[in-house]
Amino acid sequence: MTDHRFIIEMGMGNDLHGQDYTKAAARGIQDAMRHSTLPLFDALGIDPGDMRVEVTIGVQKPDQVDCAALAETLPRGRARVQAVLGGLDITNPDTDEITVVAQVAIEAYLPKQS
Repeated sequence: MTDHRFIIEMGMGNDLHGQDYTKAAARGIQDAMRHSTLPLFDALGIDPGDMRVEVTIGVQKPDQVDCAALAETLPRGRARVQAVLGGLDITNPDTDEITVVAQVAIEAYLPKQS
């Protein structure tokens, strides 16, 4: 049986001074999660453990994102987090300090309901 995507939310996070790609990604995940609530679990009696959650994070240095740690922060479902090339690094021309911007998409899937 094929899973059906029932929600997609986008978020953005940043790390202004630390060049921490995981921190920027975590803030993007929180931003996306603040845009939605999922009352259908209680309303329809669906177990949240049946939900598959796919998180895609776009940053300029995907290899510097701790995807396993971020997956542990998601409150419901079976999560998979992947980091891909995207986002934005902004260099301050006066100090050469880099601000990291992460773009995040969270997709949630459930098995087909009868």
